[in-house]
Amino acid sequence: MGIYGALSSAVTGLRAQSHALENISGNIANSQTTGYKRIETDFLDLIPDAPLKRQVPGAVLAQSRGTNDVQGDIKTVSNETFVALNSNGFFVVEPKIGQSDGNSVFAGTNFYTRRGDFEIDKDGLLVNGAGYYLKGLPIDTTTGNISGSVPEVIKLSNAFLPAQVTNRINYQANLPQLPKTTNYNATVYNSELMEPNAYSGYAGASTSAAMTGAALTGTDAAATVFTVGSTVSLNVNGIATTFEFTNGGAAASGRQAIDITTAPGTVASVLATMQASLRSAGGPAAASAVIDINAGNLRINLGSDYHAKFSVTGGTPAQLAALGLTNPSESSAPTRPTVTTIAASDDTLFKSNSVAGGAITVYASNGAPANVQMRWAKVDSAASGGKDTWNLFYMSDSAAKGSSPMWTNTGQTYTFGADGSLAPPGVSSTTLTGLTINGVSIGNVELKHDTNGISQFADVNGTVNVSTLNQNGYGAGEFVSVAINDSGRVVATYSNGERIDMAQVVTAQFNAINQLKRLDGGVFATTSESGEAILDLSGSGIIGGALEASNTDISDEFTKLIVTQQAYAAGTRIVSAADKMLQEALNMIR
Repeated sequence: MGIYGALSSAVTGLRAQSHALENISGNIANSQTTGYKRIETDFLDLIPDAPLKRQVPGAVLAQSRGTNDVQGDIKTVSNETFVALNSNGFFVVEPKIGQSDGNSVFAGTNFYTRRGDFEIDKDGLLVNGAGYYLKGLPIDTTTGNISGSVPEVIKLSNAFLPAQVTNRINYQANLPQLPKTTNYNATVYNSELMEPNAYSGYAGASTSAAMTGAALTGTDAAATVFTVGSTVSLNVNGIATTFEFTNGGAAASGRQAIDITTAPGTVASVLATMQASLRSAGGPAAASAVIDINAGNLRINLGSDYHAKFSVTGGTPAQLAALGLTNPSESSAPTRPTVTTIAASDDTLFKSNSVAGGAITVYASNGAPANVQMRWAKVDSAASGGKDTWNLFYMSDSAAKGSSPMWTNTGQTYTFGADGSLAPPGVSSTTLTGLTINGVSIGNVELKHDTNGISQFADVNGTVNVSTLNQNGYGAGEFVSVAINDSGRVVATYSNGERIDMAQVVTAQFNAINQLKRLDGGVFATTSESGEAILDLSGSGIIGGALEASNTDISDEFTKLIVTQQAYAAGTRIVSAADKMLQEALNMIR
């Protein structure tokens, strides 16, 4: 039995090495096959049952072992629908089983492959070089969200992309603390601000800070109201001015001497002297201040300054009482109208009082484009006694003439705190109601800033720095091409420049990846040993514009070929030796 056993074992060895040779041959043959996974050969020894000291090596059995978990080299290609996987996943595919009324028919059975050379066929389906069709999940083109949960064959349409009306503009920017407009002059107070009084329809609508005092008669002798040695103190936008009434002599240090005795020595002349003194010493906010008698009463206001306030901060009580003033007391607040539109005749003035805020093209429901040009105008500032406040305007009619509106205020006031952020509660968005540009009606558009999207930080250039400016509308477009990106999204490109997500490529993972059943065309089917597919909708591991090469290593296969050849040759020697030994045994009876 020993010779026959050796002969039998040698034959199984030859059979096993033949199996290994077949695998090596197949691996080498498919060394250039996209996504191919080489097959390794495992050898299993078969031990006959015998007492411990009578055991022999026995026969051998060859088994194939997959290498689905071994990554092939990934190479970049120019075709944008080619994809590779940098993971242990598989593309979900399905073969076509026929045609019905000109439409492809599928059986609904999932197969799995690493071969990613997908191209569009005549029906708008993505098919790889082995004839298997890529499956995924459709995407709602309006929301960009995946719809459905069961993978289906991806079908693309080359129809025109209908226009989408703009209903949101995403806009974020930093406004300069000091806008350097064309009109800005560092030596001219408040020259960076837009003053409503200068614009058509708003002349005389602003009011300065004011205070009304006692009834006075201008021709009365000054001594009837003012007392030598008494004082009155006013504070205009943080600059204090103290008036000391004298009989022609000097005032104490730091005070403004107001002579009440020198001719003409009337109440009106004293008030005029106070006015001139306040304009001279009260700072830029008081440069046009008024101190006079109006309608029979003392009047104090800041003239053409419509931003600062003032207050009575001290003085001789009797003198304050004579003037109808109290200590302390605040002036009324200045007022300014909101400029809602800018007439065409004021276009040049407006541009000199504002800074560019960017421009963007939006689209009407029929795809008609309209260019939205924006400009920011600072209307108040903390430095001038108010708050840092801005208005945003857009050009609504570039062809307007005369008094017709050319620019329109968005209707939102942007007020900033000392730290450069919007004052609470902030402005995360505002609505451009009934937006119409040059006769093109867009409708209501949300101007979205998000949290802290608009800020006011110092900028040496004094210009607006736009960091985000985009919108969600587009005109109609013709289908141009399709690509699969690194997120697994199938993206169609149209002649209008839009890129629309059409589908999400689905990948599959397996717990026992090497237990899948191999089929023609580089596809695999599930088995009871592999377990069911675990679908991944995230697109993880997908690389667009790439292909995975075969994981066959030619040099490694040649090495295995040499070993296999030698083992096969050794096996044949065993058969020859056993044959001779049997011949010798037979010759004994001759």
